Amino acid sequence: MMTNLDCLIAELCPDGVEYRELCNCLIRTKGTKITAEQMQQLNKENAPVKIFAGGKTVAYFDYDDLPEDDIQTNPSVIVKSRGLVEFEYYDKPFSHKNEFWAYHSQNEYIDIKYVFYYLRNQESYFRNVAKSMGSLPQISIPVTEKFKIPLPPLPIQQEIVRILDKFTALEAELEAELEARKKQYECYRDLLLNFDGQRDVAVQCMTLGEIGRVSMCKRIMKAETTPDGDVPFFKIGTFGREPDAYISQEKYDEYRKVYSFPKKGDILISAAGTIGRTVIYDGEPAYYQDSNIVWIDNDENKVLNKYLYYCYSMKPWMVSNGGTIARLYNDNINKTKITLPPLPIQQEIVSILDRFDTLVNDITQGLPAEIAARRKQYEYYRNKLLTFKEKVS
Repeated sequence: MMTNLDCLIAELCPDGVEYRELCNCLIRTKGTKITAEQMQQLNKENAPVKIFAGGKTVAYFDYDDLPEDDIQTNPSVIVKSRGLVEFEYYDKPFSHKNEFWAYHSQNEYIDIKYVFYYLRNQESYFRNVAKSMGSLPQISIPVTEKFKIPLPPLPIQQEIVRILDKFTALEAELEAELEARKKQYECYRDLLLNFDGQRDVAVQCMTLGEIGRVSMCKRIMKAETTPDGDVPFFKIGTFGREPDAYISQEKYDEYRKVYSFPKKGDILISAAGTIGRTVIYDGEPAYYQDSNIVWIDNDENKVLNKYLYYCYSMKPWMVSNGGTIARLYNDNINKTKITLPPLPIQQEIVSILDRFDTLVNDITQGLPAEIAARRKQYEYYRNKLLTFKEKVS
C-alpha cells in the first residue's frame, strides 16, 4: 500500500531528485562577536532575542544589546561548528557566537526545516570531519558550503517535515513525562527517607564512619595499565561508563589478595570531580582509581547497601577544594550522618524506590527503554525518508 509520500514521489520525481550544494541554494549569515562572560552578564529573562553558544548554552538579549545586522529573523538552521558539531532549527529572532554560522532560504521551493532535518541526519558525517581538524573538533565554512543535499519538489519536503515533526513531538512528550516522573521520584524518595516526626518508626542517627571504614583500591601506576587487557580499570572520568584502561589478570589477583576491594553490592562513590556519583558494584572483575573512587566497608548488619545508595543520592555532600579539582575527603564522608530505621523498613523503602528507579532510569524497561526504542524507530524512518535517488542530468 502506497503512502501519501510514495504517491508524491511517484508523481513529482519518479526519475530521482536534484542534489545541490548549500552555497547554491541557501543564504549564509554570520553571528555576533560575544564572550561567554558577556552572555552571562547581559542575559535577561524573557528578552526577545535568543543567543546560541556551544552545547545547550543560550542567553536572551534585547534588540538594543546587539548590532542590528547580527540579529536574524528568518527561520534558520544554525551550524554549531566547534566542540560537539550539530545543527539546530530556530524560527524566532536569534543570533549566535561568531564562530558559528546559519542558513536560511529565500527560495519559495525550499523548506528550510526540511534542510534542517537532512543536515541533522548527516551529523555523524560532519562530526567525523571535525575530528580530523585537530585537537578541538571543528568544521570550516567550506565544509557546509560545498555539501550537497537532495531537493525534491516542495510538497515532498513539506510531507517529510510533517512526518518528522510528528516523531519529534512524540519523543518530546515522552521525555517530558520522564522528567516529570523523575521529579516525582525524587520527591517521593526524599519523603520516604525523612523520619523527622512524620512516622511512628524507631530510628537511629549514625555517621558513615560508624557504619564502616572508608575503603579504596591500592594505587595503580600508569605503567601498570594498558589500552586493552584482562581487567577494566576505571578512573574518575570513566566511572560508571566505559573503562579508562586495563590491568593484567595477574596484577588484579595479586592486589586483591592483599589490599581493600569492594564486595558485590557495595556502593562506590566518586570523591573527586563530580562529587557523590554512585555505582553499585556488580562483583565482576574491575579495578578503581585509588582515593577518587571509594566505598564504605559495610557488612549490612546495620544498613542495607541499597538503602545507603538511596541515601547517597539525596545527601548534600560536603566538598573541600583540593587544588583545582573539588574533592570529597574521607573526613567529610566519615562525619556524614544518615537516619537508619530497622532493617525490615529499610528493605521496604528499597523495594518501593527500586520500582521508581526502574521506571525512570533503567534503559532496558520503563520510560527510558520506550524512549530509546522510539529514537531507533525515528532514526530508521528519518534515514528512509531522507534517502533519494539522484537524478541523472
